[in-house]
Amino acid sequence: MSGRNGYFQIVIKQDGTYLKIYDAEQGGEAVFYDEISSYLIDRKIYEYDKVAISRALTDLKEVTEIKISINPVYTIDELIKVELSEDRMYAKARFYPPSNNGHLMMKDEIVASLVRAGVKYGLDENSIMEFLKDRKYCTDYILAKATPAVQGHDAAITYHFNTDLTLKPKRNDDGSVDFHQLDMISHCHKNQLLATLTPMDQGKPGIDVCGVMIRPNKVNNRILRHGNKIYVSEDGINMFSSVDGHVSLVDNRVFVSDTYEVHADVDASTGDIEYEGNVVVRGNVITGFSVRAKGDIEVNGVVEGAYIEAGGQIVLKRGMQGMNKGILKANGNIITKFIENAEVIAGGYVSTESVLHSRVSAKGDIIVGGKRGFVTGGEIRSGTMISVKTAGSQMGTSTLLEVGIDPRVLEEFRELEKRIATMLADKERLAQALILFRKKLSAGAQINDEKMEYLKQVTQNNIMLETQIKEARRRYEELRIDVDNNSSGSIKVSDIVYPGTKLVISNVIHFVREETHHSKFVRDRADIKVVPLM
Repeated sequence: MSGRNGYFQIVIKQDGTYLKIYDAEQGGEAVFYDEISSYLIDRKIYEYDKVAISRALTDLKEVTEIKISINPVYTIDELIKVELSEDRMYAKARFYPPSNNGHLMMKDEIVASLVRAGVKYGLDENSIMEFLKDRKYCTDYILAKATPAVQGHDAAITYHFNTDLTLKPKRNDDGSVDFHQLDMISHCHKNQLLATLTPMDQGKPGIDVCGVMIRPNKVNNRILRHGNKIYVSEDGINMFSSVDGHVSLVDNRVFVSDTYEVHADVDASTGDIEYEGNVVVRGNVITGFSVRAKGDIEVNGVVEGAYIEAGGQIVLKRGMQGMNKGILKANGNIITKFIENAEVIAGGYVSTESVLHSRVSAKGDIIVGGKRGFVTGGEIRSGTMISVKTAGSQMGTSTLLEVGIDPRVLEEFRELEKRIATMLADKERLAQALILFRKKLSAGAQINDEKMEYLKQVTQNNIMLETQIKEARRRYEELRIDVDNNSSGSIKVSDIVYPGTKLVISNVIHFVREETHHSKFVRDRADIKVVPLM
């Protein structure tokens, strides 16, 4: 704990004016010449022995009294000196003792001195009482304190999606660069939180010791700015997407779209595209890249040996040159100018002007029309109807047209045939292994723990395989009934169907042996009947 500061006192005697200097206690501050000089001048004592004061301060004992003037002065009362901080956040006061026979200040006199100094607010009565209880001179007292302003803060927006998309490709483990996964799309789902606003806080004004308002710093307001397909909570705090799609931030405004546009080609500059909504590609889709969308896909250019999959429909304004690699797959319709060396699977219908050496299947109709309207080579399967201008070619190119059964059902039926055959072969191998083990056990052979564990595993696999075979056969029989009993579907050829073309309607097969013109092919019991087109 620090001791009292050093201080001084005027002593008036008949032969002149004296100055009594009290040394500081341990930890307290010593008296300085400048403070004494300033005090004397304020008291209009201009003629005093400066040398004597300096010597006394240098050789200061516990209490030292020196004569500083031969002229006695009038009695001096206890004095307060008030100083306001530059920012007027507090009023600091130092007290000086009265001369002998001088008057001590009372509380109201101290308050009046503060008022004269300009203090109008924040009076600290506890500090005043502290001084009056134990008067310490040449010591700073904070007798008034301002109420500082409470600073507010700017409004802030937190975005809950990637606003810093980059085109840096991923590196594979072998050091090669993967240009397929560029993460260019910030996906969002319906009702997903996109942004949160932290409202601005204007703060709270303060008051300085002179009673003047202290205004908090100016803050900036912000609001959640957005485009269509976005909604904001009633309090304006949270922003949500109204649709599945992608979200972007442009000029501090949030945009959501359920259509993603690729303004050039889908290639190494874009990477593979995978999107929750619709996708529009203004250019081509280059070999080796893919476009997947939960909605529709539209491509203005040519699709090469790429993979295109849509939850809705696919529209290719030019067509597909698949290079025996390309695949189109849609839950809905597929509309394209041409299909070459590709595989096409549609949950709806397929409409195109030509099909060359491709596998095309659709749950609905397959219509090959327009100026060319030909199907040459490959396999064309529709669940309802196939309509073409020309089928096959003069060269006898092998061409299959099949209708009457949903291609997906037919595909499952045929896959089950293969799977059941494979599982039966596996079961036979397991049965042979079990027979071998039983023979060894009957012969008294010792079976170690490892072989015993293997026997248990074989037995479990055999039981599991029997269950799978039973389930597969049940499903196979369900599909076989549909395949055998379906007699619907027709094939229309408005111009020519060439020899070498194979027609299948609900599992009934017909080989075209000679050119047939303007005909419709329908199933008639166990045969296919040719009906002229009207």
